Amino acid sequence: MAQDRPLDVVVIGGGVNGTGIARDAAGRGLSVLLCEKSDLGSGTSSASTKLIHGGLRYLEQYEFRLVRESLMEREVLLRAAPHIIWPMRFVLPHNKSLRPAWMIRLGLFLYDHLGGRKLLPASRGIKLSDHPSGAPLKDEMTRGFVYSDCWVQDARLVVLNAIDARERGAEILTRTECLSARRAGELWEIEFKDLRSGQTRSVQARALVNAAGPWVASVLEQRLGSNRASGLRMIKGSHIVVPAMFDHGYAYIFQNPDGRIVFAIPYEDRFTLIGTTDVEYKGDPAEVKISDDEVSYLCKAVNEYFKSGIAPEDVVWTYAGVRPLYDDASQTASTVTRDYVLDLDEQKGQAPLLNVFGGKITTFRKLAEHAMEKLCPLLDCRAPDWTAEAVLPGGDLGQGKDGVNFNAFVDAFREQNPWLPADLARRYARNYGARAAMILGDAGSVGDLGRHLGDGIYEAELNYLVEQEWVVEAADLLWRRSKLGLHISDETAAQIGTWLGQHGLSDRRVG
Repeated sequence: MAQDRPLDVVVIGGGVNGTGIARDAAGRGLSVLLCEKSDLGSGTSSASTKLIHGGLRYLEQYEFRLVRESLMEREVLLRAAPHIIWPMRFVLPHNKSLRPAWMIRLGLFLYDHLGGRKLLPASRGIKLSDHPSGAPLKDEMTRGFVYSDCWVQDARLVVLNAIDARERGAEILTRTECLSARRAGELWEIEFKDLRSGQTRSVQARALVNAAGPWVASVLEQRLGSNRASGLRMIKGSHIVVPAMFDHGYAYIFQNPDGRIVFAIPYEDRFTLIGTTDVEYKGDPAEVKISDDEVSYLCKAVNEYFKSGIAPEDVVWTYAGVRPLYDDASQTASTVTRDYVLDLDEQKGQAPLLNVFGGKITTFRKLAEHAMEKLCPLLDCRAPDWTAEAVLPGGDLGQGKDGVNFNAFVDAFREQNPWLPADLARRYARNYGARAAMILGDAGSVGDLGRHLGDGIYEAELNYLVEQEWVVEAADLLWRRSKLGLHISDETAAQIGTWLGQHGLSDRRVG
């Protein structure tokens, strides 16, 4: 079916960049539709190292603009979504054979000062024998440095952008594929297919944004019929999760002889997340997975530093993603720029096309802002930038003089709902922030949350996720809206799948 009036913007791709652009555009009063052929954040955006960071190693590649923008974004995003983003201190043990101490000190000085840091503490040198982070490390590690960055629940960040876009008027279509897009003068004629129902739909739009991530080139060639050079270079990054290797809240950044760095990060209370790799990738991004060589590489990298080593058989979960980087002709995968490139295909009398290449999760908001700087003049939109001061859904937790106090929010939430078990109250607060109240509704007891499917999963939460967060499959819930897949029993996972099936959805549980 066709609409009466053309849309202003259609966005292809439901990752962090696509949802960020849809949110920004909708907030400027533009009519927006976003389509995603799978689940929101199901590609690269849920396969990151889950850091909001400047990228310390990019200083060595002289990417000062990217690092500065990223550092400035840390505190913008921390204020916008303090329930899913929080500060983290990183320990860099000094390995004398790799980089001299003066170089690390200089890099951290720049890191502290490039981005106008206000909320996060500065870097400093530490004696590992006197510091909690030193105990798990080998005895020869005597000196180190500690600095600040932030942690993010990456897939939830995508969903929050989509929610905000929807609440500002955008239409968000998941499990919906763009079949074709053709220019008809000053308009795009676009055909979609709902992959669940099989129904097709046609719309017209004044501008088209190709934010399909690793599929940006295939959308150009196969859906838009374009022979425009894509400039895409696909780099695979893989991660492993093992039982906790340490019992404190610090993360580690380890230097490796090959020039790369590997993070070891406290994860989901009882695990350690280790990553990432940089490997050229030529296959289908939908089929990406970690290789045995990558697992061995990550194990070996952390075993150089920790007293208690790990082996591939210790790995409890893995994930891999493809970074859709702009091809800057770098010789190695690890040195390809992480900066983003916005390629505007603009021809007189023809509807514009904006292709999005590269980027990192930290800079999604600025990328969206820059995308709108390119599109707004073509759409006669004079609305100003607005996202720098806006909170994301659930992020309005209350602000103190030193930023948001998440623990104070949790305490208040528990006081308002004393019947809610403490661990469940904290999980709801951490995942949903102020929107946790939407799950509870007028409940006054655990029994009011509906059927218990096991392991603290109640029907009220499932209803919220289906109605508000586009959950269709069990995998959406277990591996993207949360990481409950690491914590719950197979029986509970099966119960969730059965419940979704009973509600006309899918019981697919693989992430």
